[in-house]
Amino acid sequence: MRTRRFLSVFFLLLLLFNSFALPMALADETAVKQVEDPDIQAKAALLVDAETGAILYEKNKDQELYPASLTKIMTALLVLEAVDNGQLSLSQKVTASSAAFAGLSHDGSSANIKVGEELTVEELLYCMMVVSANEACNILAEAVSGSVEAFAEQMNQKAQALGCKNTHFVNATGLQDTQHYTSAWDLYLITKEALTHDEFMTICDTAQITLPATNLSQERTLYTTNYLLSSWRALGYRYQNAHGIKTGSTSDAGHCLVSSAAKGSLSFISVILGAEKVTKPTGGSDVQSFSETSRLFEWGFENFSYQTVLTTTDMLASMPVTLSEIESVALHCSEDVVVLMPKVLSADDLKKTIRFQSKSVEAPVSMGDQLAEVELSYNGTVYATVPLVALADVPSSPSLVFKAQLREFFDRTIVKVICVAVILLILFLVIWKLTIGRQRYRYGKNVRRQRNYRGRRRRF
Repeated sequence: MRTRRFLSVFFLLLLLFNSFALPMALADETAVKQVEDPDIQAKAALLVDAETGAILYEKNKDQELYPASLTKIMTALLVLEAVDNGQLSLSQKVTASSAAFAGLSHDGSSANIKVGEELTVEELLYCMMVVSANEACNILAEAVSGSVEAFAEQMNQKAQALGCKNTHFVNATGLQDTQHYTSAWDLYLITKEALTHDEFMTICDTAQITLPATNLSQERTLYTTNYLLSSWRALGYRYQNAHGIKTGSTSDAGHCLVSSAAKGSLSFISVILGAEKVTKPTGGSDVQSFSETSRLFEWGFENFSYQTVLTTTDMLASMPVTLSEIESVALHCSEDVVVLMPKVLSADDLKKTIRFQSKSVEAPVSMGDQLAEVELSYNGTVYATVPLVALADVPSSPSLVFKAQLREFFDRTIVKVICVAVILLILFLVIWKLTIGRQRYRYGKNVRRQRNYRGRRRRF
């Protein structure tokens, strides 16, 4: 008796446990897998995969903000384009005019270039990108467009051509102006274009360079303003994986930085706008444009990886085939699909949405013909959209093709009209024959009988 009671209580408790445990297990299985937000301390921030352009992190990426000296990325881009089209050469010497120094403050970033001093275009680019020399920007702007104002207009035209929607420039330096603004995303677009020029990364990734003497100056050594590249100006910020790109800061813009970093197979571009310089709890200060950029890079390297999510052997769908004895053709990817996504996800987590180009395809079908596409997504984020192609050739059937052509011929409007006209004509002829034609035949026969009458003639 006691045994039965014990077993009853045991199974009751087991049932109650399962009733609570099962919903919890289901909840865990349906929980959204996601990477912890790094909560970057800045007005705007952006982390983009340099290879694919995929956004890994964004905060206010389209907000219009002051860029400070990040403006010089666009200035460098236009100068390098002028070199590419033959308007300038890197070895060409340019003389600094007095107009190039107009409006520049004495405490602004400078390479101590003097009026009348001659430097090459390449040397001016190093002055501009390594120590952020404002006068170098204006000297180059005049060399490209004749004046700073004309150059600024060219900057806006280039920004529009690149798809920048929240950008307007009024100078080549980034000095404060309420009408001079951009966004984190637009700066990424500008930087991406600048990186197509090999000289750009060579220059902006330089931590230290000594320029030769000029007609008005002894040789000068330039030290980068980018703390991620060098500890010459400040300790505690050096980041081994960083490469370039440009710093910027004003009281209105805050501390800004565009940078890139590579580690293993991963390569990122980051943008930080409106960061602050804060006091550490342990004393000292922290320029967060640098520290937050390093933290953002590490967050990306730790939480994302390239994964193979589809292979050529995965048969994802089939497409019905008409005009063939073969009813359908299998669809697959023409090559393995590798995407960058959070490490907490796997290929099995991705939702596959297949979009067919049509309900069916007519034979013949050639192997490799694109017939559909598959979208790979998770929780609303699309990681890839890939074409699906035919796995094999599908020949057409001559008899089915003939029937289809015959059906198509008679489905034409003009053919239908002609057929209806012919049928109506035949009906008309039949009716005419049965009515009017018969009457004419009968009356005509009676007339012939009268003409051939051979009766007796009356005699007088």
